[in-house]
Amino acid sequence: MIRVVLPHHLRTLANSGKEVVVAVEGPVTSGSILDALEAAYPVLRGTIRDSHTHKRRSLVRFFACGQDLSHEPSDALLPDAVATGAEPFLIVGAMAGG
Repeated sequence: MIRVVLPHHLRTLANSGKEVVVAVEGPVTSGSILDALEAAYPVLRGTIRDSHTHKRRSLVRFFACGQDLSHEPSDALLPDAVATGAEPFLIVGAMAGG
């Protein structure tokens, strides 16, 4: 089971708590986590990544184990700590402006 931490606005849409748990079959990648998250919470489809291209929305960032994984390919393997559930996969709403 993979732990995913959602930002407040996505928690509100999904009607969930700060952290959700999803089951990922196969390799644990950001793409497979988002596939499982969107399957469990269909209301989130298109909010984190584009529905057609599956590219990350520009004001959404991904973090795990203290690393920014936002620009990694969606099929890149995530750290073992995320795959085992020891560390969460964080989805963060980025701030724009200054």
